[in-house]
Amino acid sequence: MTPDDHSASHRYPQHRITVRRAVYKLLSGGNRPGDTPWARVVDWFLIALIVLNVIAVTIESVEHLSLAHGPIFHAFDDLSVGVFSVEYLLRLWTAVELPEARYRHPVWGRLRWIVSPMALIDLVAILPFYLGFLVEVDLRATRMLRVLRIFKLSRYSTALNVMVAVARQEARAIGATLFVMLVVLVVSSSLMYLFEHQAQPHIFSDIPTSMWWAVVTLTTLGYGDMVPITPLGRMLGGMTAVVGVGMIALPAGVLASGFSEQMRIRREEYRDEVEKALDDGRLTRSERRSLDAARFRLGLSEEEAIMVLEEAAKTMRRCPNCGTALPHAEPSRHHG
Repeated sequence: MTPDDHSASHRYPQHRITVRRAVYKLLSGGNRPGDTPWARVVDWFLIALIVLNVIAVTIESVEHLSLAHGPIFHAFDDLSVGVFSVEYLLRLWTAVELPEARYRHPVWGRLRWIVSPMALIDLVAILPFYLGFLVEVDLRATRMLRVLRIFKLSRYSTALNVMVAVARQEARAIGATLFVMLVVLVVSSSLMYLFEHQAQPHIFSDIPTSMWWAVVTLTTLGYGDMVPITPLGRMLGGMTAVVGVGMIALPAGVLASGFSEQMRIRREEYRDEVEKALDDGRLTRSERRSLDAARFRLGLSEEEAIMVLEEAAKTMRRCPNCGTALPHAEPSRHHG
């Protein structure tokens, strides 16, 4: 052992590294292929606790139930905060085990993790409870903030992760669409104020108030609390409603096309993983586990993965099951 190795082993004892790695695996997700049953237990326990917290906040808003079962709600909240606090501290401790290199440093890596989106969500889930001990806050507001714990479910939702990736991918297109909508909103509300203010000074009292009418009209909701009565106002209202139909459809179309493109990219990435695995002519057990992990990470269904595997095997003239070379281009489902 070299002096550097000895120094490293002195600074990071083997049992501490092993325990930290084991805790990281328990918290990193139990629905991934190859994870231990205990990791699945931890996952489902945390998911159930988050769901029960949201249900508790909803039921507690019913006054007679809150008065009758107040101590039970408070005890459950204290228990939940304790569990989520321990989870937060353990995730902070094991942040250096994350695969990204930027988290490897024992100090800066953990600081980077603290400001990551999921860490901020975990912090928001417990922060209202501790704020009550530090400053005077409205207890009703802090109790309602507990509903934000539902965002902790995003850690366990592959579909939500795909949508976040789509939002990042289409950020410019979505931003351009929102900018156009903002321009239409400002112009239509300003014109409506100009046309209706003299006829209805108490309803269209100013441009910010008229913006509420513009939002309701552009989204084609039409609550009826602000209705133009002048000819020019009605004509503008009709034009705004027609424009709103197209404006609301734009973000939906951008997201739909972005989702389709994101899934195509993920299938291509999975296909690359399959081709690497079939490169040596066979699929080993470890390669199958790696492909299963890649499928889960990319958010692909088993049917999609099988389709990609068969297409790649057909192109490479390999059996999709055992990876051996085939005499014909069509892969055999019964081979191996």
